[in-house]
Amino acid sequence: MRRFAADRAKKLVLSFQRSLYSQPPFSSCAAAAMSSNPLPVTVDTINAEVLKCEYAVRGEIVTHAQRLQQELQAKPGSHPFDEILYCNFGNPQSLGQQPITFFREVLALCDHPSLLDRDETHALFSSDSIERAWQILDQIPDRATGAYSHCQGVKGLRDSIAAGIAARDGFHANADDLFLTDGASPAVHMMMQLLLRSEKDGILCPIPQYPLYSASITLHGGTLVPYYLNEATGWGLEISEVKKQLEAAQSKGIAVWALVVINPGNPTGQVLTEDNQREIVDFCKKEGLVLLADEVYQENVYVDNKKFNSFKKISRSMGYGEEDIALVSFQSISKGYHGECGKRGGCMEVCGFSADVREQIYKIATVNACSNISGQILAGLVMNPPKAGDESFESYSAERDGILSSLARRAKTLEDTFKSLEGVSCNKAEGAMYLFPRIDLPQKAIEAAAAVKTAPDAFYALRLLDATGIVVVPGSGFGQVPGTWHIRCTILPPEDKIPAIVTRLTAFHESFMAEFRE
Repeated sequence: MRRFAADRAKKLVLSFQRSLYSQPPFSSCAAAAMSSNPLPVTVDTINAEVLKCEYAVRGEIVTHAQRLQQELQAKPGSHPFDEILYCNFGNPQSLGQQPITFFREVLALCDHPSLLDRDETHALFSSDSIERAWQILDQIPDRATGAYSHCQGVKGLRDSIAAGIAARDGFHANADDLFLTDGASPAVHMMMQLLLRSEKDGILCPIPQYPLYSASITLHGGTLVPYYLNEATGWGLEISEVKKQLEAAQSKGIAVWALVVINPGNPTGQVLTEDNQREIVDFCKKEGLVLLADEVYQENVYVDNKKFNSFKKISRSMGYGEEDIALVSFQSISKGYHGECGKRGGCMEVCGFSADVREQIYKIATVNACSNISGQILAGLVMNPPKAGDESFESYSAERDGILSSLARRAKTLEDTFKSLEGVSCNKAEGAMYLFPRIDLPQKAIEAAAAVKTAPDAFYALRLLDATGIVVVPGSGFGQVPGTWHIRCTILPPEDKIPAIVTRLTAFHESFMAEFRE
């Protein structure tokens, strides 16, 4: 009986194989089906705003770099360099930065709470990380970190973040004003969804700007109203320029609803002075603009004569209350000294909106269900790290200070390198994670770029990549004064890689300028 069944099964398999082989190849069948029933979606039918939006930091040059990396892995020695050095993206841990131990201990215990009941846990984890994990789990319903939370985030975590904001600013913060998000990017999209109705609605954005803003405004069908930062004054934000661009947009029938300010700056690395911030707050108050404050680099300040001040702190210190100015602050766990990009945690503090508008912001949040719980936990830890007297305080402080001081050294080394190159000027990196040097390219290089239909700064960046393996982003991906050319370079590669970057960059630039010099 078993033999009969086996023979029958064998015949069925052979029959199936014959029928399969008698058919045209799969690709031929697919092609025939496609020719008679073309796919319903093409680039001509999708949302035109998707086609128009761009995100330079992960664009063509990065794709080319990844291809070169694959070639190096498959065939070592196939290029004049032995590794790709990524200086294009603010992704610290991908470049070797280690996570903060206390944060990861607490997160591990929250995600695997049964560890808390084991005796050996006290030998592996600090006592304050164990205590903090218990506190956090007690705030999460059923201690279930894999469950949905309130759409604004776990209430206890928002309370903790509000307390951290109040301690930072010296002014009260309300947990009900906080929306925890999967990084700062979804929060920016939420505000664009709220503010933009058509191309007749505009948002003032700095140029250069982080392309999240231009992409988000485009995707949501609005108009980016550019205002240019002053490179000659260290990328200063001048109210006269903002006012000029606002009036120009209004003369074209564009209703401008908000002003984006990135402080510390991305890609420009400047830190605003308190006086400048007061000017900005007064301007938004006078013009009735929502102030969208990108403050994700607030821990990254490398100069002694400046410090980070939140726009909420500045506005409250000027006497403006909750009802006087509409203000949204964006924070993220991806940047700072923690660099937890992959954990996707962020926070949006919303102040100065009417109750009925707040209901609509809440509604947008409900559509997304909630942000991930791990990111929420880390957002709470970032705003409430270990305090003096806690077991982890010394190790935490050493890790934090070590990362920030190393970033400051890397920024200074790269800044000095760019300044030493022919035809290159570079403002000081006061904060954030980037340098945005200007390159005065020879006319022959500009003509060579035009011949291959490439922007001159992209032409330079591609040549740099092919010659050295160094990945930077052309300034044209961030916006710049017409006729000027820049590149954005992160300060994130490991400190022991910086000498190689300096050597390769210097040699390439000298060769490039010699090739195209008049």
